[in-house]
Amino acid sequence: QLQLVESGGGLVQAGGSLRLSCAASGRTLNMLVMGWFRQAPGKEREFVAAIKWNGIYYADSVKGRFTISRDNAKSTMYLQMNSLKPEDTAVYYCAAAIASSYRDIYYYSRGGAYDYWGQGTQVTVSS
Repeated sequence: QLQLVESGGGLVQAGGSLRLSCAASGRTLNMLVMGWFRQAPGKEREFVAAIKWNGIYYADSVKGRFTISRDNAKSTMYLQMNSLKPEDTAVYYCAAAIASSYRDIYYYSRGGAYDYWGQGTQVTVSS
């Protein structure tokens, strides 16, 4: 059973940076699509970014500011967040899906596409 644990959240001023990590245990990241989602208070969960072996996809709201990456040898995924804005404040969740060669990277912007979820890490950006 795959388990995901996020870390790296915290409080940062607007314009600052944070790096989130998602450590996986129970299996390697090979053949998995990995994604980041976030949920702000009173709002629905929203897609942030996803990474597959043949592509990366970002939500428009974070494109150019956030970078998703993965280190399969360390079974860890990362989200480098730069130029943070107060509207980036949310609980950030990592997720994993058994990859399908029939699905392109855009399919994985849907939360329902994922099989495993972490517990979340809080990111707060002050103005």
